[in-house]
Amino acid sequence: MATTINGYNSGLDIQTIVSSLVAAEKAPKEAQLSRLESATTAKITGIGQLKSAIADLQSVLKDLNKPELFEKWSATSSDSKLVSASASKDALAGSYKIEVSRLATSSKVATAAVSGGGEHSFASGGSLVISMGDEALPAIEVAAGATLKEIRDAINAQLKEQGVSANIVTDPKTNTSQLVLTSSKTGAGNDLTIQAFDADGNPGGDLAALDIPTYDAGNPAAGVSYISMAADAEFSIDGLALKSATNNVAGAIEGVTLNLVATTEAGKPVTLTVDRDKAGVTSTIKKFVDAYNKLMNTAATLTAVASVGEDKAPVTAALVGDASVRNLLTTARNELVKVSGDESDGIRILADLGITTQKDGTLKIDDSKLDRALNENFNSLTSFFTGDNGLMSRLDAKLDPYTKTDGVLEQRLSGLNKTISSVDDQREVLARRMQQLQARLLAQFNAMDALVGQLNQTSSRLAQSLASLPGLIKSDS
Repeated sequence: MATTINGYNSGLDIQTIVSSLVAAEKAPKEAQLSRLESATTAKITGIGQLKSAIADLQSVLKDLNKPELFEKWSATSSDSKLVSASASKDALAGSYKIEVSRLATSSKVATAAVSGGGEHSFASGGSLVISMGDEALPAIEVAAGATLKEIRDAINAQLKEQGVSANIVTDPKTNTSQLVLTSSKTGAGNDLTIQAFDADGNPGGDLAALDIPTYDAGNPAAGVSYISMAADAEFSIDGLALKSATNNVAGAIEGVTLNLVATTEAGKPVTLTVDRDKAGVTSTIKKFVDAYNKLMNTAATLTAVASVGEDKAPVTAALVGDASVRNLLTTARNELVKVSGDESDGIRILADLGITTQKDGTLKIDDSKLDRALNENFNSLTSFFTGDNGLMSRLDAKLDPYTKTDGVLEQRLSGLNKTISSVDDQREVLARRMQQLQARLLAQFNAMDALVGQLNQTSSRLAQSLASLPGLIKSDS
């Protein structure tokens, strides 16, 4: 179809007029779709926040629903820089005075010095047998001509798993070196020794320069240095003298492992207190309260209505009036106030632990009452919190329908996402309709403009015809 130049005949700005008409037609529907999209997006975000808060609470519920949490024991030291400890579930409550007079030590020895530093070579070679007390470790084979450095490297490579390491210390002035061996095994009777054998397996040979015999206080080996002797730890518990081959002492107190870190001053023992791990339980209970309060505050924020003035409509949050949120809060609050067990259990409701509900629905902890309840009724906690009938399982069962696959919130999200898709579809339909409207209006205005052109031409011809008639007198006025 032929078109005219924009308003050539009529003088009208047809493009602008048509664009304005199309925009006016489009605006109400576009505004409606934008409002719907904005509200739906806000609801999706709000439900996501709610779902996250529920999931955080459920995670804490699972932690507080573990019986082993209430079976843990703690061992608290008055000075962990001297003595620290840990306790297993087999421990018993008690307080102990611990003094450490000596720590367990390992063996560290050095061979007699050899000339030539680390490059000193042993022409005939042979083997070295390093022993840790009465235990002979795998022999180190030494090739003919091997250097002291090569022997060191062979020891480090082959005896690493046995806890033996080697190094070389050299006197810069004399360029003489000593092979130094260190053991990681503490305890009396675990001193290191070295015995050399020649290539034929006989004791001696040029490797005998590295021999380290058992320490003899009356007749120490010439040139050999016994830097540190392996010794037992010596300590006392409540005045009872004890020894241990290691500084990590298990079995001295049933269910308790001691870690002797440093010696104590005479007459100033470390106090070790073994008790139920009340601090761990208290921490987990507080995490539960925090997670529950987070859920309550999130729900309150998402359903809030704020007044902004007498002449203005109130500002409403994304999930105002949402039945899912209302049902969730009611269910959770009802579960918290249910009584568990009987009067003999000591703890039947959260209030017995000093946990009460405030006006805004959040929980508040009375720390002193919680501490008193844990001290007096600790054994009641397991049945109150854990098991199929425990508070944590019951509350989790009420929350699960909202967060599980195909649960309440997931179905809500699915419906809202469909709404967003519907908005996109409606926008596409609107765009096509506006294109059609624009094309129709342009055709109509162009047709009008062409008609105006035709009428102008007709008028011009008529005027010319009239002007050429005989006797026609033109008026100048």
